[in-house]
Amino acid sequence: MRISDISRLAWEQVKRRKVVTGLCMAGISIGCAAIIVALSIGDSAQSYTEREINRNFKMDEITVTPNSGIPSQGGGEGNGASASDAKLDPGRLTAQKLEIVQSLKHVTAAAPFQELGYIQMTTIDNKITDVQLIGTDLRLLTKYDKTFKQGGPSDLIGMAVLNYGATVGLIDVETRQRLFEQLNSDPYNNKIMEQYNSLSMLPSEMYKQQVQLQSYDPASQTGQSLVSSPIQIVGILDSGGNPDMAMYDKKIYVSLETGERLVEQLKLMNGTAGQKGVYNSAIVKVDSTDNIVQVEKLIHKLTLNTSTNLYQKEAMASTFSMLKKAALGIGVFILIIASISIIVAMTMSTHQRRRQIGIMKVLGANMGQIRNMFITEAALLGMLGGMLGIVFSYLIVFGINKLIGTAGGMGMGEPLVITIPLMTLPVGIAFAVMTGVLSGIYPAISASRTNALTAIKRD
Repeated sequence: MRISDISRLAWEQVKRRKVVTGLCMAGISIGCAAIIVALSIGDSAQSYTEREINRNFKMDEITVTPNSGIPSQGGGEGNGASASDAKLDPGRLTAQKLEIVQSLKHVTAAAPFQELGYIQMTTIDNKITDVQLIGTDLRLLTKYDKTFKQGGPSDLIGMAVLNYGATVGLIDVETRQRLFEQLNSDPYNNKIMEQYNSLSMLPSEMYKQQVQLQSYDPASQTGQSLVSSPIQIVGILDSGGNPDMAMYDKKIYVSLETGERLVEQLKLMNGTAGQKGVYNSAIVKVDSTDNIVQVEKLIHKLTLNTSTNLYQKEAMASTFSMLKKAALGIGVFILIIASISIIVAMTMSTHQRRRQIGIMKVLGANMGQIRNMFITEAALLGMLGGMLGIVFSYLIVFGINKLIGTAGGMGMGEPLVITIPLMTLPVGIAFAVMTGVLSGIYPAISASRTNALTAIKRD
């Protein structure tokens, strides 16, 4: 018998025994769909979580700070770090080192983010809020996945850019003082708390407005405040995530030259503040998270410290790996149950077809040909079940996406959309066919050992 004859006979049996074929296909299709859906959910959820973590924790960025093991401050008197200072202080984070970092392979941006402290920002209509003052190159903000909602960067002195959080929750002094007093006297008053929270989340129009920064004078005995010269807001950054969380992240970005002037006016004493060309923090943007470790090692050679959020990705990969294995195990378990039904169905088929097997042997079919016919029949059942499982998996994923869409996504950023990677389809088919073949081995061997004369006589 040729292979085509064996395949034709197996296909005829699959078509003829519709009930058995349907039951076997149903079991295999459920197992196959379970495997495909499990792998798809795992891959889609992992990709989604990576995007969300990268957006919120910036896994493709390296925070660079002076080497804490070596003194990071020394002689610079505000005119820059001299060569002798650099030798005495090799752990400094200087402009020269940042230029070297910028030239490294895989680095797309390297800019100082000089943290000058937390101070109070006051508007011309006497509204106040607390912000973090950061000195940087405003023109490079867009390199760090920051998009402008209004305006844009400017390199002029006295200009500033606010992130979205700094435009939220600006309350006039009298209202703020009154709410604080009411909360102190009645901290469990839900009405007052709701009023304060609503004001804290209320955005203000800050574009092209003038603000002043103020801080307490450390030399004053009476707690007198120091006030900066007016600063023009030339840009507002987009929220870049969940706007409800913006009230907890308030930043005002100024140029390094403006930062130096504010340090003098407000007498800021934060690390290297006031030392030209020396920074207490910088952020390096890398083209891919795969190159983070390589770039980190090169930065360490400059006697600098680094920190990243790459551990988030590693922990997440470990978690999703366990979830994928668990889901895959469930799918395999379902396929094992389906394989038992195939074994039972094929064994029953062997007994029902004893006369056919006997005639085939009398006509010259050997044991191998009969065995191959039954195995081919089982493989066809597996393949048909796998194809039906693919259809089921798309229907299941469609239903899950509808459910997620109805529930409003994950509540942050872009919605989670489950997609079926093409690579999972052959995996599901392979498992289904393998299940069919393995399940058909015992019935095939049993059929091939049937005695021809005995089978013909009995029937």
